[in-house]
Amino acid sequence: MRINEQDIRLVTEAVGAVEARTDGEIATIVAAESDRYHDVALIWSLLVALLAMAVYAAFPDFYIGLIDRLSGGWQHEWTHRELLTAAFIAVMLKFAGMRIILTWRPLLLALTPRAIKRHRVHARAILLFKASTEKRTRTRTRVLLYLSIAEHQAEIVADDAIAAKVAPELWGEAMAAMIDHLRAGRPGEGMAAAVAKIGDVLAIHFSYSGTDPDEMPNRMISL
Repeated sequence: MRINEQDIRLVTEAVGAVEARTDGEIATIVAAESDRYHDVALIWSLLVALLAMAVYAAFPDFYIGLIDRLSGGWQHEWTHRELLTAAFIAVMLKFAGMRIILTWRPLLLALTPRAIKRHRVHARAILLFKASTEKRTRTRTRVLLYLSIAEHQAEIVADDAIAAKVAPELWGEAMAAMIDHLRAGRPGEGMAAAVAKIGDVLAIHFSYSGTDPDEMPNRMISL
């Protein structure tokens, strides 16, 4: 699923239509992913290495025999130093191999627990909100709609004045409006539908007065 110029235009127009009927303002950001998950790859690699060590410790005769056969069938009296060195090298190879395998992003994302992905998406949304949106409007009536494509998750973050009047549960319809479009590979239409639902909520609590200036750009940002 990729964002193209048509998607950006569609969402930008949706934001403009909403802001014509409310003093609230909506920022929209789409990111390819919210985190690189290097720590998750490291943990999986360590787990594979520890599992390999446990297997070597449980079946030492099998692996010593395997090495003897691979070396031409010659019997060898292994010293403790040689055994530990061989085990260390094998474990490091397992660790390095798993770390290389997990450079393939789809596999790493599949092995990342959903709770971790949800937390990282939420943290990134808060960070982007603070950096680009929070307190940038005089009346503190800004909302950020953030979509992270790789994790298949979205977040809605509201400024102080909105959060004081609107319960987080009320954004559920906006999230639901995106789902079918996103599943069909139409991120632009999904974001535009969510923007319209956010606008319905804002229009109730912050109806258009004509006195609140448009202080933020309407164009969707694609990271």
